[in-house]
Amino acid sequence: MTSAYQQLSARFLRLSRFGHLAAIAGWDMQTMMPGGGSRARGEALAELSVLRHEILTDKSVGSLLAAAEQESLNDVEQANLYEMRRAWQQATLLPASLVEAKSIAGSRCEHAWRQQRPANDWQGFATNLKEVVRLSREEAQLRAQANGGSRYDALLDLYEPGMTSATLDNLFGELKSWLPELLQKVVARQAHQPVTQPVGPFAVESQRQLGLSLMKLLGFDFNHGRLDVSAHPFCGGVPEDVRITTRYNQNEFLSAMMGVIHETGHARYEQNLPQQWAGQPVALARSVAVHESQSLFMEMQLGRSREFLEHILPQVVTFMGDQSALQRDNFIRLTQQVKPGLIRVDADELSYPAHVILRYEIERLLIEGEIEVEDIPALWDEKMQQSLGLDTRGNYRDGCMQDIHWTDGAFGYFPTYTLGAMYAAQLFQAMKRALPDISTLIRQGELQPLFDWMQQNIWQHGSRFPTAQLFRHATGEALNPHWFRQHLEQRYLAD
Repeated sequence: MTSAYQQLSARFLRLSRFGHLAAIAGWDMQTMMPGGGSRARGEALAELSVLRHEILTDKSVGSLLAAAEQESLNDVEQANLYEMRRAWQQATLLPASLVEAKSIAGSRCEHAWRQQRPANDWQGFATNLKEVVRLSREEAQLRAQANGGSRYDALLDLYEPGMTSATLDNLFGELKSWLPELLQKVVARQAHQPVTQPVGPFAVESQRQLGLSLMKLLGFDFNHGRLDVSAHPFCGGVPEDVRITTRYNQNEFLSAMMGVIHETGHARYEQNLPQQWAGQPVALARSVAVHESQSLFMEMQLGRSREFLEHILPQVVTFMGDQSALQRDNFIRLTQQVKPGLIRVDADELSYPAHVILRYEIERLLIEGEIEVEDIPALWDEKMQQSLGLDTRGNYRDGCMQDIHWTDGAFGYFPTYTLGAMYAAQLFQAMKRALPDISTLIRQGELQPLFDWMQQNIWQHGSRFPTAQLFRHATGEALNPHWFRQHLEQRYLAD
């Protein structure tokens, strides 16, 4: 006789397979699909969302979960059952009509954004965004009523289980207490360290080949993934078929290069999740912030370190051409340059948290109903002036329209970027304790010991443990922002 747990496992395997199709169709929509396919694709994805919702919320699932609780399960099965129940509880809070409406509104808003952003068309964008916000507030209200807490916390919990805005306020408040002064010190220090900018053009194909070469160095499995182009870099697909994207600018190559390194961090995590549990919730990445810790570990802790930059410099010269700007010391200054700018995805690691905190503060007010969509541009400019001293008035494309996250209602996602940066710094500190010769390994391009450590401590566990427990196992303590501050001070102020 098939046990309740086995029946649930079969149901979640089916959900995973439909999720696979949705992931690849979503990737195609952002990379390959002709513009005329937007409406039909959005409707198809919405239909798939409804189907998955119906499978998950079928009335039999609750009974199976209750029955499985009484069965004899091992530790991994118990962890999987916990994740199953969490997914079921989250899904049963929403009617299928809301799931479908939110999917369609998100697809419409995202697709229109591709043309509206280059055109600086805030009014057109705002029209679509209002519907996304309306539906997101409706979702947040339903979740908050069931789980307690605020509407924003209910959405935040979808991306970072257990995290609350109160905890974020403490973490970000501490960050804001020392980051502006550190930023000023570093900018003043670097003013006396002139940097020569590389002179283009840099052919797109040469940039692509450089990216592929770096992906190989970082252990990307090309038999289970690929690199493409999109308007906004991302990592998608499924562990067996990971899709990463970047975007190219022929006038400069560092953005694409670092974008590829960043997305490869996401991809390595996906490709190394526990295959023995594939198709089950416990085999998924632990959380969005943990996911981001992997990309930021790869880009910031490893990718922008002096040792790594020295190792890859010959490859950079091979593909980008030999010029004075690519002499060793100048190249390192280029990639460690701190220069506050308007664009989050191009921001240095000192400025980046300011971009995240700005978005967090705005989206929380938006979901809680304390501001409306029309209020976003003025508030954005006010906070950008306060945090980075930059003016975005009238420049919507490089201001409040630059990101893709709000187009599909991903409110609660932005804080995970800076949480991920904190986790990445903490992981690297623990890795340095475990690998005393880590600097030499990186300089020589012998990166497998680093990846073995990450496999042992993060990748292989999937969602088996709560985030705090996972990091206590890996680093000896739960999240401690001290390591992030120490990392920044050592990299940018140490002689």
